[in-house]
Amino acid sequence: MNALAQLGMVSELPSNIQMSSAPSSVDEERKDYFVERDGMKFAGTHLLVDLWEARNLDDPEQIDRTLCEAAVTAGATILHSHFHHFTPNGGVSGVVVLAESHISIHTWPERNFAAVDIFMCGACDPHLAIPVMQRLFQAGRVVVDEQRRGRVG
Repeated sequence: MNALAQLGMVSELPSNIQMSSAPSSVDEERKDYFVERDGMKFAGTHLLVDLWEARNLDDPEQIDRTLCEAAVTAGATILHSHFHHFTPNGGVSGVVVLAESHISIHTWPERNFAAVDIFMCGACDPHLAIPVMQRLFQAGRVVVDEQRRGRVG
């Protein structure tokens, strides 16, 4: 745990805050946030987004703001975010933790490249996050791989 604390990866929130509370009545039904689309039921959509020939990859505050805006635009609920700025190359790694899952990023300014991971469940549309990120990163080439996670049946 000490190594994680040195990297700033230990949450200051007690674990009971991060857990949802029990339903108010025994009869209350739990919500199912799985998605049903094209005759398939699954947990959520997971996008792996590669941004090539990208810019603005070395400012953690600007990246944080942009990824938070992207999450809200996609219909997600932000729980918290954390970003780390590396030296000497200036890359940034970080995550926006969502009630509906997460958006994470790792940047390589020296290669004009960013790898973004967007996983969202429920009614969110992670595809709506990409144009928001494109405004900041101005990537010359965007490669998107989509997976449906937690497929049922």
